[in-house]
Amino acid sequence: MNQALTPRQWGLMLLLSLAWGGSFFFMAVAVAALPPLTIVVCRVALATLMLWPLLVLRGQALPCTGRVLAACLGMALLNNLIPFSLIVWAQQSIPSGLASVVNAATPVFTLLVAHALTADEKLSGNRLAGVLAGLSGVAVLAGPAAFGLGPSGGRAELPGLLAGLGACLSYALAGIWGRRFARLGVPPLAAAAGQTSASTLLALPLMLLLDRPWSLPLPGAEVLLALLALGLVSTGLAYVLFFRLLQEVGASNTALVTQLVPVTAILLGALVLGESLLPRHFAGMALIGCGFLLIDGRALPWRARP
Repeated sequence: MNQALTPRQWGLMLLLSLAWGGSFFFMAVAVAALPPLTIVVCRVALATLMLWPLLVLRGQALPCTGRVLAACLGMALLNNLIPFSLIVWAQQSIPSGLASVVNAATPVFTLLVAHALTADEKLSGNRLAGVLAGLSGVAVLAGPAAFGLGPSGGRAELPGLLAGLGACLSYALAGIWGRRFARLGVPPLAAAAGQTSASTLLALPLMLLLDRPWSLPLPGAEVLLALLALGLVSTGLAYVLFFRLLQEVGASNTALVTQLVPVTAILLGALVLGESLLPRHFAGMALIGCGFLLIDGRALPWRARP
């Protein structure tokens, strides 16, 4: 959708970026003690346990029709299992900074996919320019070390880059696929619960087969708290916001959150962990801000003319 976002919708995007940006802290704690697939299952299962009681309290329900169940299954694959697996595999061969830059390319893929597959999210010049400006800002935020150009950086491997881009494409398709919940009359809270439930049912057998969680040592309190935050805040609450934005502003606008996530992660690192902010961080955030001004369109003089 090419209309300008309201302040409330920008606020929802900021909240979503905080929830997903905070997941980097929780993941860093959990991954030191648990294998990735176990973390994924805990994440979606905890979110499911949070969302279903909220559905009951609000008097809502997930319609058990074939079309709704198919929508939940598609979102579980496209928005969780496929991209999560690709990103974990990619990070075995590319630096985490470069992985974040690749992931921030999701809005570019979403713009192209939405232009091809939808009638109301067609590509416009200012939106494409804004997304590319935001993507360049993310690259500046990551810095040269993310591309293997720093003193300790290595050469990025093509398979890892392709896997990261595959995750971006999966997220883009998920954004288009998830629009069907609004057409089916499924509210955002029910859509979030359906997606996390389907993800849990699909990932649980794989975790039992590959990770053998009964053989793992019991994690400490710090890891358990990180898993709780990851499941309840960065997944359960985040997906309620995600589906609300998807219904209100469309897939292309919602995908812009991936360019805000690196900004919130860096700011949280500075505020919570005392990490220093470098000049390139401010330059990258300024580029991302300019990109969003282009996308919003209201600051452009030619958009103001009748």
